[in-house]
Amino acid sequence: MDQEYKPLEKQPAREPIELERTKNTKVYTPKVDIYETREAIVLTADIPGADETSVDVILDRNVLKINASVEPADVQGRRVYYAEHDVGDYQRTFTLSEDVDREKIEATVKNGVLRVVLRKVEPVKAKKIAIKAG
Repeated sequence: MDQEYKPLEKQPAREPIELERTKNTKVYTPKVDIYETREAIVLTADIPGADETSVDVILDRNVLKINASVEPADVQGRRVYYAEHDVGDYQRTFTLSEDVDREKIEATVKNGVLRVVLRKVEPVKAKKIAIKAG
């Protein structure tokens, strides 16, 4: 039976998120692109205004959680008339398949774009088992 290869599935987490909201801020879902190479699955998430201190990427069993908090820019002497970048908290959750190597996940953020590289596990090769006289 052929099974579809699904290294990363978008679906609700099986466990509830442990945090409860106590701040009066909006929670946004960052837009995400996911692509695959031979060695990895790469996820990019748009979180305008985020940097390495404001983003957390957490792996809890097979659930990858992205949390970020973006504060309004403190611009002296200017008044904002119009803004399209969302200020507040960002959250996104993904369920990983067994094809992702949990020990080789890398994350970087640059110019408000989070990049998470999920390295694939080495495929298990067929192995001939020696038979002994018994």
